[in-house]
Amino acid sequence: MAKQSPVLVLGEALVDVVHANGEINEHVGGSPANVAFGLGRLEHDVTLAAWFAKDERGERIAQACRDAGVKVAAGADRAPRTSVANADIDAAGKATYQFDLSWLLPELPAAGSSGHVHTGSIGATLEPGGSQVVKALRDNVDVATISYDPNARPTLMGNPGAVIGRVEEIIALCDVIKSSDEDIEWLYPDRSVADVMRHWLNLGPALAVVTRGGDGAYVAVSTDDAIIEVEPRTVSVIDTVGAGDSFMAGLISGLLDADYLGGAEAREALRHARLVDVMPAIDRAISTSATTVSKAGAYAPTRDEL
Repeated sequence: MAKQSPVLVLGEALVDVVHANGEINEHVGGSPANVAFGLGRLEHDVTLAAWFAKDERGERIAQACRDAGVKVAAGADRAPRTSVANADIDAAGKATYQFDLSWLLPELPAAGSSGHVHTGSIGATLEPGGSQVVKALRDNVDVATISYDPNARPTLMGNPGAVIGRVEEIIALCDVIKSSDEDIEWLYPDRSVADVMRHWLNLGPALAVVTRGGDGAYVAVSTDDAIIEVEPRTVSVIDTVGAGDSFMAGLISGLLDADYLGGAEAREALRHARLVDVMPAIDRAISTSATTVSKAGAYAPTRDEL
């Protein structure tokens, strides 16, 4: 059974309108919401602070939360309309997004009531909610561990110069930073992945992970100068929708189970962790994401499926 240190996820929940093979299908999504669903399916106590409406699509989000065992923060359903992401899936299964959304942060539980806080993607940068997210992280930084996935969306974020300050502000507050090599290429076009990972660790996190699509991941910790390469699982890919979010959920889950996330004592333990200590959590992240890409949409596996 999973450790039950409560987790608070801050960020967007929306409906993905997926265009693939001449068909259009709708799935509940949004990067932070997908992470929350993944954690709920992995039996963690998780609350999602999102922003959606009491409309048909919003009810689908609320139902997805219920189905995954995810609680919804008070007032999260007060948006004027539920946000939409149009996802075009190419022949390789890769998704490209266009967005129609608005973002505010609803009322949150009291600081310290959650042992871990996760945020990422649009919700961390799109105003006015983005500044509210940063305030919430600052309110929790001394009493909870924090994880972050920049999950860049250039169509909304504009250019790297417009968001890099916010991205690094959040990285400096977090204990775990997880990104993709594509995000690093966009955010830091003139720097290598290894250079960026070391830069991020110098800002404050204890663990940095960079996913590489079908090529596995890079992992680094603040206690070691080495950056190791982790091989992927070989699976038949249906599409990559939600793969990075599933990886993030698996990573958080594994770290929670190992008592490396979930409050001040867990943070101290993670600060002293070596690469070998975090590898079981990395293995879970690889397993969850591999299961997700073998299914259609942002599928969140259970523990029994790993």
